[in-house]
Parts: sequence; C-alpha cells; structure tokens
Amino acid sequence: MTHRHPLHPLTPVGRRRCLLQLGAAGLLGVAGLPLAFARNEASPRAVAPRGPLATDELNNIAVFKAVSPSVVNITALGVERDFFSTRVTQVPRGTGTGFVWDEAGHIVTNFHVIQEASGARVTLSDQSSHKASLVGVFPDRDLAVLKIEAPRNKLPPIALGSSKDLQVGQKVYAIGNPFGLDQTLTTGIVSALNREIESVTRRTIRGAIQTDAAINPGNSGGPLLDSAGRVIGVNTAIYSPSGASAGIGFAIPVDEVNRIVPRLIRDGRMVRPALGVTAGPENMAKALGLPKGVPLVAVAPGGPAQKAGLRPFTRGAQGGIVAGDVIQAIDDAAVADLDDMLTALERYQPGDRVTLTLWRAGAVRRQAAVLAESED
Repeated sequence: MTHRHPLHPLTPVGRRRCLLQLGAAGLLGVAGLPLAFARNEASPRAVAPRGPLATDELNNIAVFKAVSPSVVNITALGVERDFFSTRVTQVPRGTGTGFVWDEAGHIVTNFHVIQEASGARVTLSDQSSHKASLVGVFPDRDLAVLKIEAPRNKLPPIALGSSKDLQVGQKVYAIGNPFGLDQTLTTGIVSALNREIESVTRRTIRGAIQTDAAINPGNSGGPLLDSAGRVIGVNTAIYSPSGASAGIGFAIPVDEVNRIVPRLIRDGRMVRPALGVTAGPENMAKALGLPKGVPLVAVAPGGPAQKAGLRPFTRGAQGGIVAGDVIQAIDDAAVADLDDMLTALERYQPGDRVTLTLWRAGAVRRQAAVLAESED
C-alpha cells in the first residue's frame, strides 16, 4: 500500500488546496458559521529617551566626521580586449583605499593596490570619480603615490601624527573600503609595536604597527588613526587563514611614510643615499654603555663606510666585544638614533660628500665619506 503524507498548509500545493476548500465553503468556520477576524487597536510605541552619548562615542563620531572627507576609494583598472574586434577597454581589477596627502591632489596608498594595473580611478567622499596618474612607487615599503585633478576644496589633506611615540594599548581607528563598502569605520587598539612584515618584493618592512581594529580586503592603503584623528600608519596587511579580519592587522608606521612620500613626489622613485652600514638594535647602546648615536654591527664591503675606515662592533675570539664605531653626527647635525640618521641622510643625494663624527672606545674623530645610492 502506498502511504501519502498529508500536505502541510505552508507548502505551495497545500496552500492551494486550503484556498480551494475555503472558497467552496464560502469561508465558513466551525458549524458553518462565518469566520470572524479580530481587529485590535495598535499604534507605534513611545520612543524612550536615550540621554547623551558616551564620551568615547562622541570621539568616534568626531574622528569619522573630521577624517572621512580625506579618505578615498581606489579602483585599479586592467586592460581587456574584445575577442571579436580590436577594441581595448579598461575594466575594474580590484579596489583599495587611499588618503589625500595634499591639496595638489596627491593620494597615498599601498603599492599592491595598484600593482600590475594599467590605470586607476579615485572616488572621493562626495562620490565624484577622477582619473589618477601614477607619481611614484616604493614596492619595498609597499607605498605608492597617485595624483588626481580635482578642486582644492574637495582635497582636504589628512592630519599627520607620529609613530615613534606610540604605546601598546592606545585606541586606534581605521577608515577604508572593506569588500568595496566605502567609508567604513572600525576601532581597536595598538596591539604591538615593531613588528616585521614582508613586502610584495619579499623585503622586510620593520617597525610595523599591529592592531586589532578590523582590517579586511579593501582596507589596504587606508589610514590608521589615533584618537586625535591623526594618521599614525597605513593599513597594509592582515594575518588571517580565511583572508578576512582575524583581529591581527598591520600598518606601515607614518614616520616611514612621511620620509618616503615626499621623495616619491619629488623624484618619482625612492633614491636614498647610503653609507653602507647596518645599525645595531635600540637597546645595544644602553647594554654596552655607549654614548648617543648609531652603533654599527655591519659594514658593507666596498661601501662608503668601509672606504672611510669605519668598523662595526664584533665579538672577539674569547667572546668579548671588540669596540666599533658609533655615528654621532653627520655634518655636525647630531644623530641620536637610526631614525635621526636616515632623516639626516635624506637631505643629501648619492655622490655627496659628508663629514661623520664617530666615537670608538672613548675617542671621538671626524671622517669624510662619499654617499652611495641605497639599494632600499
């Protein structure tokens, strides 16, 4: 015997059978009486007053209102050729984020956002779209600068902060276009400092900021902000097996960005003069009781420093430390650490002659050196 399951009224066939039965019965209820539909009075409920917003909420709102006009959406374009004709068109290849650097229309973003693109379009916060030209790139630090032609009143430069004085636990904000959803705000804290991440050229980017602010595909190139709404980094990478935010994001520190971007705007590429030295870690000077300056742990063979007779700190055969040089000044401009030295060097060009003030084993001397072009 074949058993038939009763049709549920919510299935299409069951619904149709119920309607036919109701129609045949003339909408009669129990004992043949007409069905009665109850009518109840209803009106919208009163809205409960919420009171003033919390202080942190007000700051979130203030930061977003102040900074969002400076954040842009970047669409990378690729070339596509019609199979049946010779017509070539540009089509979207991906999206990312950037921010307004100055009123001249320079836009900062990640190199990987526009990598291998044949062109790009920049959409401002007012949804106006502008064709972008490439100014310069520095793949080793995953940075790029684009330029658009737009009215100056539509190009509010973003406020710059500092990354060298950041502390773990500081509140941070990220504004970007995750998954193409423009003008998205996420919040978090500085989770760690001085991380190392790999650039698209497999070179190490040192000093990266780690944050738990949600960073997803499309946030790349956008600003990481402090609670004052100043840029402290450029969001560039996430650690995630799934490809989405897992609470571990990384940003290039703004001090590095502020050192590189002006050079890209000026030269179209990063041309950093170099001495051919490797600086020791920040705690080295304190551990060895050295004076302020840049202690050397390696000197490149054939480089300017070696030619000038500079010597790094080394470990002797008996395990003791053999004194090397500490760079204390460049052309009488004091350098207290590596950041100071890089800033001082960037005032020069490869081939320039500088005078170094050096400390070694308690003795101070001055030594001339000719700068070379850096490989970075």
